Amino acid sequence: MENKHYALQMSVRDYECDIQGIVNNSVYQNYLEHARHQYLKEIGIDFADYAQRGIHLVVVRAELDYKTPLQSGDRFTVSVKMVRESPVRFAFLQEISNNSDNRLVLSARIIGTALNPNGRPEIPPELDALLPAAS
Repeated sequence: MENKHYALQMSVRDYECDIQGIVNNSVYQNYLEHARHQYLKEIGIDFADYAQRGIHLVVVRAELDYKTPLQSGDRFTVSVKMVRESPVRFAFLQEISNNSDNRLVLSARIIGTALNPNGRPEIPPELDALLPAAS
């Protein structure tokens, strides 16, 4: 399967900024998660359906490298690329860039897995088919 690269444009809201006038570090994880969820919808993964079947997609590790801050009103783009990490893990490679100058704001590697109804890691066949082979 061809690995689709996904990008979502967003903007900073005033309440996401801290006393320094920049986006609070924890807010970036919300941006990343929203983009991942939109990406999964785009490729046909339905969280509600998975949950009803007892399958839970979970984050097991998050690595974030902050480069330059966003400020209130900034427009930015969050990119998402999903790759296989192991037989039971996948990674979302993500970047946030400021639209005004294309400057890299943050890069992230988010590791996830799927838990089956017994709570054990197991990638469902329909998600497995979407993951490119490990390199």
